[in-house]
Amino acid sequence: MTAQMPTGSAKGTVLNFNLSPKEITRITDRLIANGMAIQDRVAAQSSPTFANVVVPLAMRENEQSSEYYLITFLQNVSTDKDVRDASTEAEERLNAFEIESSMREDVYAVVRAVFNNASEMDKLGAEDRRLIEKMELSYRRNGLALDKEKRERLGSIKKHLSELETRFSRNVNEGDGFETFTREELDGLVDDFFEGRETKVVDGVKKYVVTTKYPDIVPVMMKATSEATRRRMLYAEETRCPENIPLLQEAVKLRLEVAQLLGYRTHAEYKLELSMAKDPEAVLAFEKDLRQRLDVLADKEIKEIEALKRADKKAAGEKYDGLFSWDFRYYSNMVKERKHNINDDEVKEYFPMKEVTRGILEIYQTMLGLRFVKVEDAAVWHPEVELYEVWEADGKKFTGHFYLDLFPRADKYNHAAVWPIRPGFVRADGTNEFPVAAMVANFPKPTASKPALLKHSDAVTLLHELGHVLHSICSSTKWARFHGTATEGDFVESPSQMLENWGWEPSVLQKFAVHYKTGKPIPAELVKRLVAAKNEGAGLFNLRQVFFGLFDMSIHHTEDPNVDVKKNFLKLRQEISRFENDSDDTWGTSTFGHMMGGYDAGYYGYMWSLVFSADMFESRFIKEGVENTTTGMDYRREILLPGGSRDAMISLEHFLGRKPNNKAFLRSIGLESH
Repeated sequence: MTAQMPTGSAKGTVLNFNLSPKEITRITDRLIANGMAIQDRVAAQSSPTFANVVVPLAMRENEQSSEYYLITFLQNVSTDKDVRDASTEAEERLNAFEIESSMREDVYAVVRAVFNNASEMDKLGAEDRRLIEKMELSYRRNGLALDKEKRERLGSIKKHLSELETRFSRNVNEGDGFETFTREELDGLVDDFFEGRETKVVDGVKKYVVTTKYPDIVPVMMKATSEATRRRMLYAEETRCPENIPLLQEAVKLRLEVAQLLGYRTHAEYKLELSMAKDPEAVLAFEKDLRQRLDVLADKEIKEIEALKRADKKAAGEKYDGLFSWDFRYYSNMVKERKHNINDDEVKEYFPMKEVTRGILEIYQTMLGLRFVKVEDAAVWHPEVELYEVWEADGKKFTGHFYLDLFPRADKYNHAAVWPIRPGFVRADGTNEFPVAAMVANFPKPTASKPALLKHSDAVTLLHELGHVLHSICSSTKWARFHGTATEGDFVESPSQMLENWGWEPSVLQKFAVHYKTGKPIPAELVKRLVAAKNEGAGLFNLRQVFFGLFDMSIHHTEDPNVDVKKNFLKLRQEISRFENDSDDTWGTSTFGHMMGGYDAGYYGYMWSLVFSADMFESRFIKEGVENTTTGMDYRREILLPGGSRDAMISLEHFLGRKPNNKAFLRSIGLESH
């Protein structure tokens, strides 16, 4: 067993999540009023300087960001509908105000005056100079060079887009689907799947309720032997939130109009200007090259899966009718189980959530020179939430806080993500404001007879998301707008993706993967089988990622304002993923939250950033040791600490000692670089 995580009472400034709807509204009113007053004072400066223009604007971002993030975060986690409604309304109002602020000609005039003042610019340090450069560019990209009529249209569109995105996300969070099945229809699921599960009597028959939340739908899609059950479950998932299709359709149209008002051909062209990729052609070339390479692997994998389904159909006396979307997880898992003798239900017995979480936190403590202290009786938004302090390893310097909200519940955010509740920055008096991050996930809950047990893939997700947490905690920047994960969009996943590799290292797994009953470490032989199965199905799995990226580009790198998002999703999924769609009408794109959550024209970044994460891991940690604390501290200093205060390529070159390349990435997914 791993050592007990130390506990204590909270240090530093702890945030108050116990806000009423009226308090959320009052905070919103105050943030808007204060922001307007600061901008008015700045705009009135007759002799604009960095100190009297840029600093007040940036200090406003610093000081008000934590309240903004806190009140808008509550819509994702609060159990009180009135609070969620107030949080959603606050986000819409605050975003509308920020859009208005970003288009103020009078403020831009004084910012531009400072930007064009060579003597002012020459006095600035690197981060201050980057601040005004990014600020000035942001104003230009928000249309300040346009005539008044076009500016007004642009502002109106941006406000409406923000409202559409907020509504889309809210619909996904609150729009869970469900199906009811008999025990026989759920054949293949282990006993603990049924323990404590809600039941309903339907036409005199006892049935189990299975929701579309991850801990319910994933085991069914992987284990249910009945094809009809898997099909019904996928149908329940892919017919959720029909109201989101017109929202996304309208957003795509409006994004194109914004881009063209600003002089770009497509939304992707506009969006990618600030990325590492720089333009859509580079993204499409990357995705298409990867697709060609993966197709070779997928050809072989499809044959294996097809043979298994043909055998099942023959045994049932049924005609083989092809491979469908609901077959992907089931038969991919079957191949893995048969070829590598891997059974997820056996594996998860060695991944009790409590031990895995503690073990991963200990690994990150050692690697990054930190100390985590769990806070007892913390003020949190739900009894299941845990709060941790972060200190330097010697215990002398406080670094920040993070919250863990790891189990599903009604009306909560449906996936796994991290919110930077408060970015770090340097206050006006020179002291540091400490960062706060919150990880929200939906891992399986404990039952009456067993603790919460994770699949190995869940443990890898935990490593990944805690990586985002530590990116926030370990970053140290002067200005909040550069803190932590505020990097280029196609780099932001790299630090966390790199840390996923620890979930495949035998020496690491031995430290926290212990049997929930006996406490004995996971057998070396089982670890060997797990590692051997790592790239099983890599062709098909990664083609799904390519599909999502190319779907994103198909709706955002087009000059057609009426591109059909629903049709494109289904067409490209079948073509690229190699599994047929349901003959029934479905709309999986209605819950593809990335398209309305900041990843528009950016989904490719998940695969793009893997190039960098694989290079960092293989070139430094494999060569120098995954538990090498010197390498870990280099990683903290060169990758995590700068946040977005310098270009990601500079951080990579400092850490690698050279420019990155894709050789390690191709090897990591079972391909060669030639």
